[in-house]
Parts: sequence; structure tokens; C-alpha cells
Amino acid sequence: MTVMERISVEALENVGGMPLLLNVDTGGRRLLEWAAEEAEAIEQVVQQNGALLLRGLPVHSSKQFGDVLSLLFGGELLDYAYRSTPRTELRGKVYTATEYHADQAIPQHNENAYANSWAMRIGFLCLLPSEQGGATPIGDSRRVYQLIPAEIRERFERHGVMYVRNYSDVDLPWQEVFQTEDKDEVERYCAANGIRCEWRPDNGLRTVQVNPASAVHPVTGEKVWFNQAHLFHVSSLQPEVRSSLVAALGEDELPRNTFYGDGSPIEEEVLDQIRAVYDRTTLAFPWQQGDLLLLDNMLFTHGRQPYVGERKVLVGMARPHGHLAAT
Repeated sequence: MTVMERISVEALENVGGMPLLLNVDTGGRRLLEWAAEEAEAIEQVVQQNGALLLRGLPVHSSKQFGDVLSLLFGGELLDYAYRSTPRTELRGKVYTATEYHADQAIPQHNENAYANSWAMRIGFLCLLPSEQGGATPIGDSRRVYQLIPAEIRERFERHGVMYVRNYSDVDLPWQEVFQTEDKDEVERYCAANGIRCEWRPDNGLRTVQVNPASAVHPVTGEKVWFNQAHLFHVSSLQPEVRSSLVAALGEDELPRNTFYGDGSPIEEEVLDQIRAVYDRTTLAFPWQQGDLLLLDNMLFTHGRQPYVGERKVLVGMARPHGHLAAT
């Protein structure tokens, strides 16, 4: 029985009220054989649902994960270019999930929503769930768009979002973000992606770019809230971290910050309202070892809850799309 036949008979199991979970029985087939045969059906579910949690697949390594994702997503996995978080690259263009301190939450976001190009598909594999916490919450970007107050939404859509980044050892050096030591290569990337760049003293770099605050999904035609204004803004930092950074660097030299696209400051109370909407639309579930979560990166956000104990979650992305990417 195929995945689609099973779903039509049994339906997906609810997780937090959402039809999300499919317990997988490969029927004795090898892992890659199963993935190749069921890829089309899995894709239909992700297109319809925006998210799918596969439980029961015997995926035990980054190499297996990369191979399975390539088959399910129908193409080669992407390099994590123009990155904003520290990660380790493993085999087959698979990466560790963001390597921030375990006691810190990572706010909801769509991957690379600050960039001109992003992956349409993103997959997460839990190799080892943490002892406590560590969930990867998800949320519907369409609902986020709809629930943000109209006057806030309209101002952002009128002006866009300006992302300002200063690269140094305080956050991420430009060599890690752009995955090169070659300044000419950085300049070429910036020119091709509508990013203004300026070399600073002590081998520093500053970039400025303005991107839309929302986007239209290329398949469903629905509008989604698609930016990282709330995450890059200085108000996302813990108060003591913010105070120390501003005291040491000054507002203009912060590692990252956001503004309205015309350069005017974003009111913190506006960002608080946006964060509250993300909170209202978020669904979290405890990871189980071997869980494979597939997301449409435009339809669904993801984040990370704080955790205790060792945690191993891997990520892979595919299908470039965006303002400058081939569709």
C-alpha cells in the first residue's frame, strides 16, 4: 500500500490539532528504495499540508539523511550560503541545526527569509532528542500574515525590511557567512544579490539590503509573512546582552539589526505584536529519535526551544526560489 493510499484510508495523525504525523512502515523495502517509490506521494502531502512528520524510518546517519532528502525533495541539496547562524557541514550538504547555546530559544522564522533566494523545502532529522525541551516548533506563515494587524502589515509591505549586518568575531565573521576568504568573491555575491557591501577597518565588513516583508507562494498563490525583521532586530537580544553590545559597539556597529526599508527605525512595540502572532500560531511537539520533519519553507516557520542534555538535529534544504533564483 502506497503512502497516499494509507493516508486516504487512515489519514494523518493529529499533532497539536494538526494532521501532521505519518507513522511509516517501509514494508521491508530498503530505505532509499522506499524514498524513491514514495517521493511523489510524500511531495503531494507536503504541498497540501505544508508540513509532514515521518516517524519510523531507519535513518541513522547524515549520509542516509542527505540521500533520503534528495530523493524526497527531487533534487540535489543546497549549500547553506549567506548564512546567519553557526553550523557544521556534514556529508552530502547536510548541516547541524543552529549551534546556539542550549539555554537560548531561537525565534520562529522561515529559513533565509532575509535573502533574495531561499530553499522551498527544508528537512530536519532528529538523531538524538534532548533530555528536556529542544522541540522544533513550527507555524503557518499564512496565518501569521493574516493575524498581523493590517496597519503594521501595510507599512512593512510599503517599505520592506532593511537588514544591516556588521561581520566580526562578535557574531559571525564574513568568512563564515560567505564561506570564502576571497573578498572579490564576496563582492561578486553581493552585487548579484542586491546587497550593498562596505569593507571596514580590521578586515571587517558591513552589508545592507532591503527585501520585501511578505511573499506570494509560487504554487498556492497565497500571501505569507516572509522576513526576519523580528529576529535580526536588536530587541530580539536578551536585555543584558543587548546592553553590553550597545555599550561596547554602539547602535551602528551591532552585528545585526533591522529597519523599515526606508531606513527608519522599527518600533519595538510593533515587533512585540509580530512576535505575539508567531507565538499564537506555533505548534511544538517532542522529538523522537529518527523523526524526519519535512516543511514547505514558505508556508511554515520553524524555531527551537531551549533544552537540557545532548541534542542532535540535522537539516538539509532543496529547491532554490526567490527574487533572483530560477523558478
